[in-house]
Amino acid sequence: MDTINVLIVDDSALMRNLVSRMVENVPGITVAAKAMNGQMALEKLESIKVDIIILDLEMPVMTGLEFMRERKKRGLDIPVIILSSIAHRGAAVTMECLELGASDFLLKPSNVGSEDVGKVADRIVQMVQSYGGAYARKQGKKIPLFASTSREERPAPAAEGAAPSAPKPVTSAFTVPASAKSGPIQAVRESGPIEIIVFGISTGGPNALREVFAGLSPDIKKPMVVVQHMPAGFTAEFAASLNNICPLEVKEAAEGDLLKPGRILIAPGGYHVVVEKRSLASIVHLNQEPPRNGHRPSADVLFESVVKEYQANALGVIMTGMGKDGAAELAEMRRQGARTLGQDADSCIVYGMPRAAFEMGAVQKQVPLNKMAEAINELALKY
Repeated sequence: MDTINVLIVDDSALMRNLVSRMVENVPGITVAAKAMNGQMALEKLESIKVDIIILDLEMPVMTGLEFMRERKKRGLDIPVIILSSIAHRGAAVTMECLELGASDFLLKPSNVGSEDVGKVADRIVQMVQSYGGAYARKQGKKIPLFASTSREERPAPAAEGAAPSAPKPVTSAFTVPASAKSGPIQAVRESGPIEIIVFGISTGGPNALREVFAGLSPDIKKPMVVVQHMPAGFTAEFAASLNNICPLEVKEAAEGDLLKPGRILIAPGGYHVVVEKRSLASIVHLNQEPPRNGHRPSADVLFESVVKEYQANALGVIMTGMGKDGAAELAEMRRQGARTLGQDADSCIVYGMPRAAFEMGAVQKQVPLNKMAEAINELALKY
C-alpha cells in the first residue's frame, strides 16, 4: 500500500517537529519533507512529490499567504492545510488563503503541553487522510479510505495509557451496507411551503459552501441558517468572504438576528444557534450549552429547533463532514415532512455526516456538490 506524503512548512523547529510527530506514526502517512518558509517549500516541491502541504502563515522570506499566491500562479493543485493563529489578522489571512485555493485550516495548539495538542493531532490526521488521500488516489496511488468517525465518537483505548488505534480503513469506496440502510423515512405529514433552509456541514465545508453559495439564485426569498464546524474567531471573516461571492446577504449570526428573506446567517464558532418563530418576526438565538456530537455549534441543535418551529415547512441540507452531527435531527425533520438533501459520496471530502443521514433514511435526494446550488434553487423557488 502506498503512503500519503506530507510537506510541513513552519519557521518554528518546535512546531515542525510537533506536527511531524502528530502524523508520522499513523500508518499510511509519511513526512516527506519539512521547510522553514514558503520559498524553501517551493524549492523542495521541485525535487519531491507530496500529496498534501501543512502550511504556517507567519514566516520570514515568504509567508504562507505569499506561498499561496505563488502556488496559484504556478498552477499547483496539491492540497494545502493552513495552520492559523486565533488573532483577527490570522482569521482574515486564513480566509484569503481559502480564496486562493487552500483546502481547509485548523488552529495551532495554544500551548504545546496543553490538551489542545491531542485535538489538533486528531484533526490534522483526519485532514491529511481526507484531502491528502483524495489527491494521492488521483495520482494513481493505492490509498485506503478511512472510517469517518471523530475523536469524540471513537471507542476509548482498551487499557489506560494505551495509544489510540489508527483510523480503520474502509474496504470499498463509500459503500453503504444493505444491512445498514433503514429505508426512506415515511413522513407523518405532507411537505408544505418552504419557510426556512438550514445547512449542516463540517470537514470540506469552507470550499464546498463557496461553490454552493456562488450558485444560489438572487431570487430566493427564504432565510437560511448554516452550521459550519469552525473555531471561534473565524466565522465573521468566513461569512464576509462568502458575502463577497454570494448574490444573497451572508453574515455571522448575532443574538436576536431576524430571519430575513434572502439572508444567510452563519452560526458563530463556539455558539449553538436555534431558531424561534414569532407572530411578527422569526429570529435566532445563540447559546453556549454543552457541545453535541463533540461540536458547538452543532447541526443537530439547529435542526432540532427547526423541527419544533417549522415542522414540514423547511428544507434541510447536510453536506461533507466527519462524524454524524446533524443526521439524527435531519431524520426527525424528514419525519415531520420537511424536504431534505444530502451531498453524495463522490463529491464529499468526507462522506460521514451525509452518509449517517442517508443510512437513517433522512435524505430524500443525494446530490453532487456541483449540482447542489441548482437543487436548492429549484426547491426554494418552487415551494
